[in-house]
Amino acid sequence: MSEKTLLELPKKFMEALMAPFIGREEEAKVITLALLSKEHVILIGEPGTAKSALARRAAELLNAKFFMYLLTKYTEPAELFGALDINALKDGQYKRITKDRLPESQIAFLDEIFNANSAILNALLSLLNERVIYDGYNVIKVPLRTLISASNRVPDEPELEALYDRLLLRHYARPVGEELWKQLLDATWEIEFTNRWAVKEPIMNIEHLDKLYSYLSQVDLSGVKNKLLKLYAMLEEKGIHLSDRRKGKVLKVVSAHAILNSRLKATEEDLIVLKYIAPREIDDFEKVAALLSEELKTPIKYMKELNEIYNNIKEAAKYVEAANESDPRLIELIRSLRATRDRIVALGKESGDEKVEEFSKEVLSEIDKLIEKVARKLGIYP
Repeated sequence: MSEKTLLELPKKFMEALMAPFIGREEEAKVITLALLSKEHVILIGEPGTAKSALARRAAELLNAKFFMYLLTKYTEPAELFGALDINALKDGQYKRITKDRLPESQIAFLDEIFNANSAILNALLSLLNERVIYDGYNVIKVPLRTLISASNRVPDEPELEALYDRLLLRHYARPVGEELWKQLLDATWEIEFTNRWAVKEPIMNIEHLDKLYSYLSQVDLSGVKNKLLKLYAMLEEKGIHLSDRRKGKVLKVVSAHAILNSRLKATEEDLIVLKYIAPREIDDFEKVAALLSEELKTPIKYMKELNEIYNNIKEAAKYVEAANESDPRLIELIRSLRATRDRIVALGKESGDEKVEEFSKEVLSEIDKLIEKVARKLGIYP
């Protein structure tokens, strides 16, 4: 497989992952980033927001061994890691029967992960950090690539802090908005009664992910490091603190975001991954997103500015329609419109994003029509 073809796989995977679900683009993205970076993710939110369905579909799209379990405070280690092998115990060997349990999974989903008791918690810490389980006298190496976990709350117990910190990627999964309810009804019906979204063949496999992981170190990060340090300082000023572990791992996820966009050079756009890493409390998610939307040159920011210009053009068009030919403000307006036109051209080129460039052309067309209308009214247009 060529490098170009390989670099196109992550986006295809993400699109296939989110396809059956309405309003779950961000969840699909954060799971894809976790898989590319060999990190773990937690989806925080109320039940019924497609968290487990996304995890299961991710495993199917990778043809990966999958394990899923709902934790309660009564869950025993054997339920996750396998029961003790009684026959081996008779021979003086301490072994677990791990078939179809967490130690054999490549992708796992643990629901209500913060219900873990101390025995499970200790095992999970080494599992997440080192990909091993210390079990009695045995050290079990596990093939786990990514743990996708879920909870309806952010933990405030000190004993859960280490576990929460090891879940590098975090996302607040909200219910879909009212404007998407009709689409939700139709999509749910399709999932329930048709096989349209059944995975017929994987998009990629674990070997592809391993190869893509090797590309992370090749991503050129020189253009984003200084901006990242500035963002760390701004977050601290707002009371949003990242542990040293999290600060150190951000660049790996930045590289994964560049790979997701089929690039081997990071841009400011890739620093948007901080919205999945910096938040701790629920309120932090909006604070971080707002900061990043202001500070980063992302497609969202360019689209926002172009939208504002587009709306201003529409308002100006109404004014021109009502103005008479002798209105002196029309001269000032045409000068302003020409300067704005230059700004639109610059935004389209600077963004490097196809959708932004396409929208900038649409806005350019509108402003050119308005400039022509003003010029004709002033009698200066041939």
